[in-house]
Amino acid sequence: MSALVPLGPGIWYLPGAVNSVVVENGEGGALLIDTGLDDAHARKLLRAVESAGLSPSAILNTHSHADHHGGNAFILKKSPELTVYAPPLEAAVINHPMLEPLMLFGASPPPELRTKFLLAPASPAQPIPPGRQILGGVELDLIPVPGHAVDMYAVQLGEVLYVADALFGLEALAKHPLTFCSDSAAQKVSAAGLMELSSVGVILPGHGDPTVDLPGLVGANLTAYERITAAVLATVQQHSGSVDDLLSRVSVRMGVRTGSPAAAVLNRAVVSAHLTELQAQKQVQCVTEHHRLVFRISP
Repeated sequence: MSALVPLGPGIWYLPGAVNSVVVENGEGGALLIDTGLDDAHARKLLRAVESAGLSPSAILNTHSHADHHGGNAFILKKSPELTVYAPPLEAAVINHPMLEPLMLFGASPPPELRTKFLLAPASPAQPIPPGRQILGGVELDLIPVPGHAVDMYAVQLGEVLYVADALFGLEALAKHPLTFCSDSAAQKVSAAGLMELSSVGVILPGHGDPTVDLPGLVGANLTAYERITAAVLATVQQHSGSVDDLLSRVSVRMGVRTGSPAAAVLNRAVVSAHLTELQAQKQVQCVTEHHRLVFRISP
């Protein structure tokens, strides 16, 4: 059975494919931050919380990707009185999870895109604004870090900073060269902006191990994000084409293996985001050719 790992006084995390954070409220309860992909992760999380002598007091989802809120439903079956909080736009997706594969596919998604990796069970999330909040008896700071998701929060708990998916651990960056984002320009601004936070001791990414080296982690992520932009630009310089044309070439250039339809639409979104960033910089343009959207180098 997985055990909670301490991050600071009254603050733990459950390691996993996605990390879950557990914060004691001083009254025997604990705020759960991100509940993982599915029932299996949620079950481990509840057992670990119980073993620590705590019970859930509320749930906070930093964003609406299925691997961060897929465990909500299992936890709410056990404790239906719990309130689920999320950033406003992300709360809408958590309440209506079909929005995620619908957005990625652009139409009613086929069965291959309705798996747990893109379509989590619905849960009744309430929108919560950024800033200082008290959730489940825990005082914390919610910091907007859009880019990976449209409306994501990082969470600061004193000297502990849970950055969610604003920053990735080094292994995750290496494993996923096309690091997911909805807005690559905002992703870079959010990552760099985390350097302005003061009194940060321990940093925990949503995917990866905790670290005390915030500058190093930010630098590694910015380098990875810029590498994707450069690869997309170099590909367009060699071959104009549709997003799917460019995705195929970028994937080969970066050594990406696409093993499933879900991975394909996620990677397609990444290339699309970086194309939009390059278009805003007037380096590429979007035109229609032979009934297709085509991206090419700006004249």
